[in-house]
Amino acid sequence: MKLFFIPDIINIQTLSEEESHHCSKVLRLKNNDIIYITDGSGNLYKSKIVAIHPKKTEIEILEVQQEYGKRPYYIHIAIAPTKNIDRFEWFIEKSTEIGIDEITPLLCKNSERKIIKTERLNKIAESAMKQSYKAYHPKINDLTTLNHFIKNNPSLNSQKFIAHCEDEEKIFLGKQIEKKSEYLILIGPEGDFTLDEIHLAKQEHFSPTSLGKNRLRTETAGIVACNIASIINQL
Repeated sequence: MKLFFIPDIINIQTLSEEESHHCSKVLRLKNNDIIYITDGSGNLYKSKIVAIHPKKTEIEILEVQQEYGKRPYYIHIAIAPTKNIDRFEWFIEKSTEIGIDEITPLLCKNSERKIIKTERLNKIAESAMKQSYKAYHPKINDLTTLNHFIKNNPSLNSQKFIAHCEDEEKIFLGKQIEKKSEYLILIGPEGDFTLDEIHLAKQEHFSPTSLGKNRLRTETAGIVACNIASIINQL
């Protein structure tokens, strides 16, 4: 399946210049070839190329499959970007491949990275979405402080967790989450959350959770949390 991305496909039935170039020059497709297009919102469009062009390829929609690959759960991971941006971009890529709905980069007391480029992160997620044949593009929010995020995202329908490294009794995430539910999981920076941040999260009903016995890097913790939710919902 050759998958392309057009967010506004209903109104614009042409591939972008980048996608058109890939279609004509890299894949060497021709008129009447069949391709698949997603709008990133769960719709998969079986389409036919009607006018191949390296800058503006026109397509015709043949049929639509709604909620393609829809998961029975919603996962939102709020995570502090790593000092090495490559590692955070790796998290964006792999979590998209596994299946994630929303990502919020967090600015915490111990954060070493305080600037991110959301546009680039969206491009990485787009590429991972197409590579893994998914029809859902995760929502990537702007960088926000942990305090602001906790106080302005009540997420009343979500199970809320905070994964941290402080020595206290914590239950493994896989034993806490309920199938077919919504999850909001906080992952801290390389220096972990401060005690005040953990206390604030617990005041707002975030349950301390464990991601296993090993101490994990920030980006690895995000992937593990994402994968646990995926596996539990497949059992």
